[in-house]
Amino acid sequence: MRISELEGKRVAIWGYGREGRAALAALRWRLPRQPITVFCSDAEAPAIEAMEDPGLTVDTRVDGEKLSAFEIVIKSPGISPYRSPAVDAEIAGTKFIGGTSLWFGEHARERTICVTGTKGKSTVTALIAHLLRSGGRRTALAGNIGMPLLELVDVEPAPEFWCIELSSFQTREAIHPEVAVVLNFYPEHLDWHGTEDRYFEDKLALIQSGQPRYAVLNAADPRLVTLDVPERTRVIWFNQTDGWHLREGDIYRGELRVMDARVLSLPGRHNRLNLCAALAAIEALGIDAVALAPSAASFRPLPHRLQSLGARDGIEFINDSISTTPHATLAALDCHKGRKIALLVGGYDRGVDWGVFADRMVSDPPKVVITMGQNGPRIFEQLKPIAPTAHFRLAEAREMDDALRVARELLENEGVILLSPGAPSFFRYKDYVERGRHFAKLAGFDPEQISAIPGLGIA
Repeated sequence: MRISELEGKRVAIWGYGREGRAALAALRWRLPRQPITVFCSDAEAPAIEAMEDPGLTVDTRVDGEKLSAFEIVIKSPGISPYRSPAVDAEIAGTKFIGGTSLWFGEHARERTICVTGTKGKSTVTALIAHLLRSGGRRTALAGNIGMPLLELVDVEPAPEFWCIELSSFQTREAIHPEVAVVLNFYPEHLDWHGTEDRYFEDKLALIQSGQPRYAVLNAADPRLVTLDVPERTRVIWFNQTDGWHLREGDIYRGELRVMDARVLSLPGRHNRLNLCAALAAIEALGIDAVALAPSAASFRPLPHRLQSLGARDGIEFINDSISTTPHATLAALDCHKGRKIALLVGGYDRGVDWGVFADRMVSDPPKVVITMGQNGPRIFEQLKPIAPTAHFRLAEAREMDDALRVARELLENEGVILLSPGAPSFFRYKDYVERGRHFAKLAGFDPEQISAIPGLGIA
């Protein structure tokens, strides 16, 4: 759908975070006299009212009946379409779209590279942008990574390539990307999607309904190996020997050894595979990825992703706040194998199974595990019978400051405190960024220095 198609219709914006603000700005730029209702929180309402725009109506209470009064509702990604009141309004005929959908309606002919997956999508998207820019290509970096696409709806001159991160909330909105990259799958966001199967269906919609020209897929993921790919889409596999893959820490393209991955500032095997995915995507664009690969050595890791903040009193503090699944936490532990680690886990309880994590603690635990957050008690009870025989210390904490205090005491001024929660941050924090910033502040570091995502926008 194009923005011009909204003219004269009954239109609302639901949610006034960064996506909602970008949607309102884009509509006002293109449709200055269009009446628009904004559904927002009590705290957000004064900022909208201060605009003194006679065409704007602010409502801080939303329900199915109110939403049903509109033909089109532009909703923020975090609002689930599978739950009331969205379901109630949809039955009554209201159409829900997102800002991503509007952007694709305006940019149908652009060269877009869309990246999704449970883990690694921000890093891969940023890596692709970094490598393309290293090759002298004007490139945009936007989407779920931290800049809504509608903030870039009208830019001159336009970039040659658009590198776009898509969450599972947005993958159904991308239409005909040139390259679609799908990295991996673990159950996540089940509260939004409703079921595990629907989560996978929504993720895979980037391929199945988006119908990209090229699909770059992880050959090691069983769901991707059996994926029914549209006839018009050509599949390019990474993580297998005839494509981009790892061999004993080196990056290979088929039988060609391209580079030593140990020069990268990205820790862990999973990040080296992320580079393989990025190089496969660049190759799909018809660009010499082998020539660009060495530029990965100058890539700056993104904040809140296995981010070393520094050391205090003999202890290194590592911020992996973006970790929202147990699998991500296990990957973080793998990156620091052999070190004396106090692991901080727990957050919002989505009902995710921590059995795989508990199994690993039997055979390969850190020195200390400290549980916290809403699902902390459940994780604690699952680990409680394991800890004595697996020889790791287990403790509970209510808040981050308590968890850090206990971790310092048990490490005795030596080792690593690793925040890798394996769960989302709400309700305690607005998002993983706020959680990571709080961790940094409590550890004695400046939170302002750790949160900027390099390269957002167009360069």
